[in-house]
Amino acid sequence: MYFSMLPDIAYDVKPISYPFSESDRVIAKNFFRRYKLNEDIFSSAVLFQKFQIRDGERPDMVAERFYGDRYYDWIVLLSNNLVNVQYDWPMSNYELGKVLEKEFADPYNEIHHYETTKIAQYPAGLHVDETFYNKQHKLNINGTITLKYGYDFCSPVSIAAYYDELNEKKREIFLLNPNYIQSFINDFRKQNTYKKCSDYISKKLKQSS
Repeated sequence: MYFSMLPDIAYDVKPISYPFSESDRVIAKNFFRRYKLNEDIFSSAVLFQKFQIRDGERPDMVAERFYGDRYYDWIVLLSNNLVNVQYDWPMSNYELGKVLEKEFADPYNEIHHYETTKIAQYPAGLHVDETFYNKQHKLNINGTITLKYGYDFCSPVSIAAYYDELNEKKREIFLLNPNYIQSFINDFRKQNTYKKCSDYISKKLKQSS
C-alpha cells in the first residue's frame, strides 16, 4: 500500500541530446520525498495512543495487533517518524545480547558510565565518569556543606544495562487512533502529489533536474 502511493520520478539513464525520447529515462519511486509529522501532534490524546512494543515484535505485527491489518505497518513507522527500521526499531532481547557480545569483550561487567542519585545540587540520573566517581565533592545539603566521594551517591552502569535502557525506550511509541486512519491515508496521498513546476509531468510524475 505504501509504495503504491509514492510519486514517481523520471531519471536520466544516459547522456541525451535534443530531442530525447521516453527511452532516455527510467521511472522509479521517489524515495527522497519525506512525510514527517510535527512532534507537537503527539500530545493529542484524541489522535494518538501510547503503545508498548513487545519483545521481538515487528512493525507489521504491531499493525496487525492494533489495527487488525499488517499492511498498515507503514503507518506505524510514519506516525512515529521512524526512518530506518534497523536502527530506530527496538531489537529483541536476544538480538541485543548477540550484538553486545560481538562488539564488547565483557558488556555485562564492563562499566559504561556512572549515574548519580538525587542529592544536594545533583539530580538523579546524571551521567558521570570514573574520575567523578572516585573524587571527593562538596555537597550543599540543606545549607550544610558536606564532603562525599562520588561512589557514595553514584552507581555504576554496565554497557549491557546502558544499551538495554536505550532499547527499552524505543518500545514506547505512539499509534494513530484507528478512527483517523483513512484521514491519514488521504493526507499522505495528497502530500505525495507534485505541484506544477519546470520538472512537472503529472501529479504522480516529474523528471529529475
